[in-house]
Amino acid sequence: MILILAYAGCRPHLRYRGVGSSAVTLPVLDAAPTLVARTTRIDDPGDLTRLLPADAAPHDLLCWIRRGEGVVGWGRAATLTATGPDRFAEASAWWQGVAAHAVVRRELDLPGTGLVAFGTFAFSRRSGQSSTLVVPSTIVGRRDGTAWVTQIAGSARLPRTVSLPAPAEAASPGEVAMRDGSLSRAEWVAAVGRSVELIRAGELDKVVMARDVHAVGADPIDPRYLLGRLASAYDNTWTFSVDGMLGATPELLVRREKGLVTSRILAGTIRRTGDDEHDLALAAGLARSSKDLEEHEYAVRSVAEALRPHCSSMNVPESPFVLHLPNVMHLATDVAGVAGDEATSLELAAALHPSAAVCGTPTMRAAQVIEDLEHMDRGRYAGPVGWLDTDGDGEWGIALRSGMLDAENPCGIRLFAGCGIVAGSEPEAELAESDAKLLPMRSALGAV
Repeated sequence: MILILAYAGCRPHLRYRGVGSSAVTLPVLDAAPTLVARTTRIDDPGDLTRLLPADAAPHDLLCWIRRGEGVVGWGRAATLTATGPDRFAEASAWWQGVAAHAVVRRELDLPGTGLVAFGTFAFSRRSGQSSTLVVPSTIVGRRDGTAWVTQIAGSARLPRTVSLPAPAEAASPGEVAMRDGSLSRAEWVAAVGRSVELIRAGELDKVVMARDVHAVGADPIDPRYLLGRLASAYDNTWTFSVDGMLGATPELLVRREKGLVTSRILAGTIRRTGDDEHDLALAAGLARSSKDLEEHEYAVRSVAEALRPHCSSMNVPESPFVLHLPNVMHLATDVAGVAGDEATSLELAAALHPSAAVCGTPTMRAAQVIEDLEHMDRGRYAGPVGWLDTDGDGEWGIALRSGMLDAENPCGIRLFAGCGIVAGSEPEAELAESDAKLLPMRSALGAV
């Protein structure tokens, strides 16, 4: 990366050029708040989702958990919002400034300790929804049996460690009503059919078509209720919450940790039946499906090509494995590499987005088909979501199996699901697959 102190008029600005982006000029005063963080070891706090305070605003509850480990947070010590094609570069430049000015004291040197920002980014550069990085005032984490709390403030003194809130139960939203989103079921099937026609005509190889559904509870939707249920039922996914975007994603876009870069690619899906013997047969069929293998190959290739310039060496398995989740099974490939430059986890996520797993191939044509046929703004759905620290390490997933809390209606949430479409796709089968992918969020709401 390149950081240049420049002057625009009489006000100092930060000139930034991130990985694969154009130069961005940001005011230094906006780019570099001074934050002070203290991390201390604590006894095991138990279920991290139950520590999220009941009196915090829903959009201020932060979460990144897998198999009981990870980080949760609340409050806001600092926030950055960005929109448009330079959203990643603006966020990266801002975080670079924050990291450079921060005072960090920590008893532990584990991923997620020290100063950490949580982030969620819009899928499209033309999205009307902003992207954001949030530095919470309190973070609680656990890894490898060790737990900690980090307090963050914008003062000259190290914040003192305070007592954690007592674990509290979250209330369900009551009876939940569902309605179609931007397209009805029939309209979405027709849109998928049109995308198949375009693929068969040779205009593109693959496109990912998404749909949205609106859910409204009888009572306000408590993110803690959803997060607790998602983390319990889908513990081998990454349960997340950032600025009102929450879900349980099975897809790790990128992890950067002490020089190692990893990514998990999912493409090719089949719904589980609940009959273990039958599901094993379905898994074997998925592993041999030419349609699903073709879809998967496009996704793996796009990730490998995006990561290769930033890795000194890489391992890309020749064949995928079948990932078993409670509701579906996916073809999956884990790509690993050794970092060959100083790109942060956020910059790597920006370089990878949008992969063929959430957009299509070729990217620009697929993005145009999505805009023409979906008839909706995806917002942060299928965009990067995760966290990073002052060393640039962090984890970023793709915001799948997710929903966005309605900022105007505390009882509402907008749910999303998408399917990879190739020449052999059948629109009605894709609708059934999208229903399966909506199941985690519907189940968490109690709407099944």
